[in-house]
Amino acid sequence: MFLSRTSPSAGAGSAEITGFYDAPTGSIQYLAVDPQTRKGALIDTVLSFHPQSASTDSTSAEAILRFAESEGVEIEWILDTHPHADHLMASSFLRERLGVPNAIGARVRDIAELWRDLYNLPDSFDPDRDFDRLFEDGDRFRIGSLDVRVMLSPGHTLGSITYVVGKDAAFVHDTFMQPDAGTSRADFPGGSASDLWQSLQSILALPEHTRLFIGHDYGTEYRKMPQWDSTVAEQRRHNIHLGGGTDRDSYIALRESRDATLTLPDRMLEVLQINLRAGRLPDAEGDGNRYLKIPLNRF
Repeated sequence: MFLSRTSPSAGAGSAEITGFYDAPTGSIQYLAVDPQTRKGALIDTVLSFHPQSASTDSTSAEAILRFAESEGVEIEWILDTHPHADHLMASSFLRERLGVPNAIGARVRDIAELWRDLYNLPDSFDPDRDFDRLFEDGDRFRIGSLDVRVMLSPGHTLGSITYVVGKDAAFVHDTFMQPDAGTSRADFPGGSASDLWQSLQSILALPEHTRLFIGHDYGTEYRKMPQWDSTVAEQRRHNIHLGGGTDRDSYIALRESRDATLTLPDRMLEVLQINLRAGRLPDAEGDGNRYLKIPLNRF
């Protein structure tokens, strides 16, 4: 049983958004629907991965597909905000299953170049092959009748993007956390606390009623149940890293000192090698099996 919750549409131009919580990784997957046309997009979906056995399955993605079917939603897009470091992307699986385009930010090309070196796989990772659309900052497209604007939002990764959907929703991935948890880390290869600060300010410049949908939640000492939506106004006033007018230098110092205490996600080295292929598993080798290459003593 998956924990899910729907944020209703506020009327014409406002998306109906259901978040699905993936407990093993603390990730939230989204179905964004235009209530006028019942067309929808899947955002940051998860392909289940079991590190102990290095096995995968489609349980999580299938649950969302069943929900969409039960709600009469026709999926038009499979969207990701960045190559995730803590869960497998279901992008390739869903693209093949549904026959609809998948997309991510154009600077995933730069992320791929960085990780080709870290994995010593110079001929691997071709985003132009594995994604149908690589969005640039300012690009626009539609989900049904809803206008969607793409914002480049680097910091957590150098190529993260935000999707601003309709008149009152934004999928802000690993920038903000919930107000009582602060903001996301910026210490992965290519990450930058300075860039993250600027991305956060750009998101806070959206209208204050804008609903913000985040990439992860793990609860807090005082809040056990996961949550994943807030508003610009709530983040401006109550975010523990930014609320009350924290200045840039103070934020960067706080973020970098916090990041220095964090360990890497336990799935990172496995899943990035797959996510830079849109979640497509490595090709089978001569024995019919698939293998990952893990760099030792690089981190």
